[in-house]
Amino acid sequence: MKPYDLIFIDEAQRIPNVGYSIKLLVDSFPEKIIILTGSSSLELSGQLEEPLTGRQKQKKLYPLSVMELEKQFGGMFLIENLEEFLIFGSYPEVLKQEAIVDKTEHLLSIRDAYLLKDIFELEEIKFRSKLFDLLRLLAFQIGNEVSMNELANKLSIAKQSVERYLSLLEKAFVVKRLGGFSRNLRNEVTKSSRFYFFDNGVRNAVINNFNQSAAGMI
Repeated sequence: MKPYDLIFIDEAQRIPNVGYSIKLLVDSFPEKIIILTGSSSLELSGQLEEPLTGRQKQKKLYPLSVMELEKQFGGMFLIENLEEFLIFGSYPEVLKQEAIVDKTEHLLSIRDAYLLKDIFELEEIKFRSKLFDLLRLLAFQIGNEVSMNELANKLSIAKQSVERYLSLLEKAFVVKRLGGFSRNLRNEVTKSSRFYFFDNGVRNAVINNFNQSAAGMI
């Protein structure tokens, strides 16, 4: 252990009892830096939360930001390719694809194989199709206030189920909830929220629309 100042473990959620194993390492070698990553954020977080309370710092990795893209390629590149970013988003692997068909296929693969994998594997979801339907409803009303009652009625499920599904989608980094704004802070607490997708490409994959019209609806 002594020659290494930094220990990096990928797909850490696959290690049995990883939380307690890392706790032992942290307590035994407090001078070491240990970085854990994993494709299953819900599973990894669940295994680390209790054993590493007070011993961990969580960092969230988002799709590439506009500032990062500008720094890498320049402002003019962003302006010239704005529509493409709006349609296909900014996941690194998607950006690496040059052909439109390859970008589309990769996003569809994310949608079908990875997007809700954590939720389906770790949570008891009674009606999986309802979760996809909920995502589609959110995709068509980005920027608008979301009514839990309206969503529940359209999906024919309980309001509590809608709230639970939305919470899971947030934890899985599929959507981001923004609370309502009001100059009266008391009113702000009760205002409806708005939901946005972390990545435009994923949003368009959910509705299976990669046409120019998809960029116009965002």
